[in-house]
Amino acid sequence: MISILSTTPISPVSPVTNVVPLSLVLLVSLIKEAFEDWKRFQNDIAINSTPVDVLQGENWETVSWRKLQVGDIIRVKQDEFFPADLLFLASTNPDGVCYIETANLDGETNLKIRKALERTWDYVFPEKASEFKGEIQCEQPNNSLYTFTGNLIVENQTLPLSPNQILLRGCSLRNTVHIVGAVIFTGHETKVMMNSMSVPSKRSTLERKLDKLILTLFGGLFFMCLIGAIGSGVFINRKYYYLGLFEDVEQQFNPSNRFVVSILTMFTLITLYSTIIPISLYVSIEMIKFIQCAQFINKDLRMYHAETNTPALARTSNLNEELGQVEYIFSDKTGTLTRNLMEFFKCSIGGVSYGVGITEIERGQAQREGRALNEIQKSDTVVYEKGFNFDDDRIMRGAWRNERDPEIFKEFFRCLALCHTVLPEGDESPEKIVYQAASPDEAALVTAAKHFGFFFYRRTPTTVQLRESHVEKMGNIQDVSYEILNVLEFNSTRKRQSVVCRYPNGRLVLYCKGADNVIYERLAGTNQDIKRLTREHLEQFGSSGLRTLCLAYRDLTIDTYENWNEKFVQAKSSLRDREKKLDEVAEMIEKDLILIGSTAIEDKLQEGVPDCIDTLSRAGIKIWVLTGDKMETAINIAYACNLINNDMKQLIITSETDAIREAEEKGDPVEISRVIRDSVSHDLKRCLEEAQQDLHIFGQKLALVIDGKCLMYALDPSFRVDLLKLSLNCSSVVCCRVSPLQKAQVTSLVKKGARRITLSIGDGANDVSMIQAAHVGVGISGLEGMQAVMASDFAIAQFRFLKDLLLVHGRWSYIRLCKVITYFFYKNLTFTLTQFWFTFHTGFSGQRFYDDWFQSLYNVIFTALPVIILGLFDKDVSASLAKKYPQLYKEGIRNTYFKWAVVGVWAFFAFYQSLIFYYFTTTASENGHNSSGKIFGLWDVSTMAFTCVVITVNLRLLMACNSITRWHHLSISGSILAWFVFIFIYSGVMTPNDRQENVYFTIYVLMSTFYFYLTLLLVPIVALFGDFLYLGLQRWFFPYNYQIVQEIHRDEVDSISRTEFLEIGNHLTPDEARSYAIAQLPREKSKHTGFAFDSPGYESFFASQAGVYVPQKAWDVARRASVRSSKRTSQR
Repeated sequence: MISILSTTPISPVSPVTNVVPLSLVLLVSLIKEAFEDWKRFQNDIAINSTPVDVLQGENWETVSWRKLQVGDIIRVKQDEFFPADLLFLASTNPDGVCYIETANLDGETNLKIRKALERTWDYVFPEKASEFKGEIQCEQPNNSLYTFTGNLIVENQTLPLSPNQILLRGCSLRNTVHIVGAVIFTGHETKVMMNSMSVPSKRSTLERKLDKLILTLFGGLFFMCLIGAIGSGVFINRKYYYLGLFEDVEQQFNPSNRFVVSILTMFTLITLYSTIIPISLYVSIEMIKFIQCAQFINKDLRMYHAETNTPALARTSNLNEELGQVEYIFSDKTGTLTRNLMEFFKCSIGGVSYGVGITEIERGQAQREGRALNEIQKSDTVVYEKGFNFDDDRIMRGAWRNERDPEIFKEFFRCLALCHTVLPEGDESPEKIVYQAASPDEAALVTAAKHFGFFFYRRTPTTVQLRESHVEKMGNIQDVSYEILNVLEFNSTRKRQSVVCRYPNGRLVLYCKGADNVIYERLAGTNQDIKRLTREHLEQFGSSGLRTLCLAYRDLTIDTYENWNEKFVQAKSSLRDREKKLDEVAEMIEKDLILIGSTAIEDKLQEGVPDCIDTLSRAGIKIWVLTGDKMETAINIAYACNLINNDMKQLIITSETDAIREAEEKGDPVEISRVIRDSVSHDLKRCLEEAQQDLHIFGQKLALVIDGKCLMYALDPSFRVDLLKLSLNCSSVVCCRVSPLQKAQVTSLVKKGARRITLSIGDGANDVSMIQAAHVGVGISGLEGMQAVMASDFAIAQFRFLKDLLLVHGRWSYIRLCKVITYFFYKNLTFTLTQFWFTFHTGFSGQRFYDDWFQSLYNVIFTALPVIILGLFDKDVSASLAKKYPQLYKEGIRNTYFKWAVVGVWAFFAFYQSLIFYYFTTTASENGHNSSGKIFGLWDVSTMAFTCVVITVNLRLLMACNSITRWHHLSISGSILAWFVFIFIYSGVMTPNDRQENVYFTIYVLMSTFYFYLTLLLVPIVALFGDFLYLGLQRWFFPYNYQIVQEIHRDEVDSISRTEFLEIGNHLTPDEARSYAIAQLPREKSKHTGFAFDSPGYESFFASQAGVYVPQKAWDVARRASVRSSKRTSQR
């Protein structure tokens, strides 16, 4: 609007004054966006031009991906990517199976098995495939990667389709010569493209507060213009005859209509004072944030994990400063606080506990309680393998046959070996086989079965083959094939997995494994002793920090199974609510189970987690753990990682009470709901009273522990306020047995209810909603795929790296951007106010004080670079001191550096300095004259004042810096020098432009006088004296925390200078140095379009097209699980 106003006759300035800065700002943004769009366009062309074989008649013809249409029959070869969502028809592998890698979708590198319908197995070759005629009825395009509902109608026969027959675009074919498929969805209708929609944009709290400051500046602009407009209406009068205000004067200066004069003057002054609005501020901030991410966060060796070759990755540059103000961290447990390297550690079989190891948690408990542990010496023949850390001579090496009931051991081990979706790979020998599992838990359980003598070595779509030892007699080994009839898969709602299998002798068995509360609900009424003993063992395992699962089985009759299977097939064929119907059918058969026992798996803490949590707590950050584990496990993990200690009082809200158990045994859902609701209401009030008493009277720290059932009711609107009050009074909160939705709800409760800045960190797909709900989402690139990373704002490899991410980079970014914003505000206000004071001496006519080009280039050239350098390199304390004194972080939580009081101080000194600039130069120049005896004119005075402004505001930036580098000196001296170079050229050239004539030869006249040099010396000194005095008094009497730390370490050399920071690489081993060098290769080009551009496999895709092997990039999590890739790696 202001640029448009500047083109009208009422504007006192040339249009170039406002158009040039605006155009430069827009040009920078335009070039950036155009460059990204061009790269995106080039990448799209490369992807869409990829060749694929399409069936034409009875021959395969090669066409590009862009020409594919729904209904085409295509052939995809080994290691190629699927160009569209396909219906899998046939494969060169037996039984119509193929192996795919989904790393580009979810980061999971384990191979998945897909099986074609038996009806279409023959369509491998073009002659046969050309005979295929059928109709596919399926769901509308959607973004659900793991569901598919449809039917294939062939010759009036309806065949149900499931995700098992679907090959999604972005996946690649592995260990299969080629497959044949029918195109279902193409282009933007494919599931991966539906998932590539941009997530809701996050804006930092600082940016939202900046918006308020900009609105305040607009208010100030309006106020200044209003004063000028009123003054103009009052001042205008024909008595000032020398102004020539006759009858034919233009309306803006016609005394006959003072209201019109005021209105037009208002618009005139808006264009004149428009420099108060920092147009270039947002571009400068964006540039600073981008460089902070690309050069500082992504390249920080302290956050580089050499073991997995993973550096930190800033996936957005919008939230750098938000990292410096986080008050609440919501963390997942498994894979985030722990390593997600599962090891089979203990078990309970038939009511007897086995396993003699001692966990880290038990050691920590003993240390806290001051008691000694009786560690049992491990046997000399103990076996250790990744996923298996078990020792007990009673059941190892076939000794289980001598136990009281060996039959239940067979059921236990067969349940481990049969109830899973693991794929074996490599040689079929116990030493060399590799298990590809969807989760480390499953791999650990199958590995345990192998060591107990039930070796799973081969899988087909319908069978699982085991090599069983010691079953009939000691030392006897036999291969047994079990037919897998149905698989009822695990999901976060069911919390269990079942398989129906047929023994070689015809026995039908359902094996089920799952969470203890889910399995116990479905047990038959017999074997009460085993139930009681197993529950006691589960509690012992949980208190030792172990992850537990219950195992059960049920024998089925043929009639029972066939009746149920008929309903199961109908549910699978349903086009509507298929998942819901499948769950309902599963409930029909997953009942009357017989409990076999339970497993206990250890997941060790990540390195440095306790120290990191302790440091973050001292920084004023409150950490909440949200986990699906049992309460005992969660509490003990919290103790182990210093989240809870013996000095804290624990407030526990649990559904494991006698009243709730009694209601659950009756089975009335309404009564259960009422009892839990009343219990939660009572517990919340009780805990809140205790919290207020302990916190305010005794000053004791509190820890809240709540389980998922109670949390479901506590999040109800009627209890939500009490839950929030209680939680905010606690130093630590542990929520156990929570669902992914509850994780997001708890995060939103604090984010919206308490209006505190939150950060969520997790590593799995179940953490995505929590990560997106928080102000800042951090993904850990762990063993559960990359879905959390893909949904996050920042990605790190280990939880301990949060210390550097928040206390160092986050804090530095916050302080730097606060200074950038307030300094921008100061320099623009200073410049505009000098023009404002001049208005009072011009009859409020809108006469400009500065030349148009001075005004245009003030923000763009003469003061632009130093503030960017400030935003990049200013450092109050070193990284090591920031972590040594984590209390410094609290200043960011309190928003110490961007309060209205801070803005007010900058505004006061801008007001003071503008008076100095204007009145010193104008008053003193009244008696000044040049070498020819002429007094100084308007353009002489304004050029002199502008020179003082440029020098002073640049020197004021130096006073705001905590550390001054050569870049500060170069940028500030360069900016001042740029002004003199400009004015020498500009005032030394005569052009027909009348405005340029104003300053013709001005600088040469000024520099010929002693007065000019005296002014340049005295005015900046007087202008900055107030700032100098204020900063000195503030540092002496009201110091910030970082200033105290500076004084303590004032004589120490900064131990982490930029040079030494880069030299840290010299301490890496050759392998680590090579890994880091590879990690620094150019990253992905775009994050917007197509599977290749928002996925980890970007580089490997183009490499595979060119037939070139490229070393893995840092983001390329697709560490291939295929034999071919393994050979390449070994050759390398």
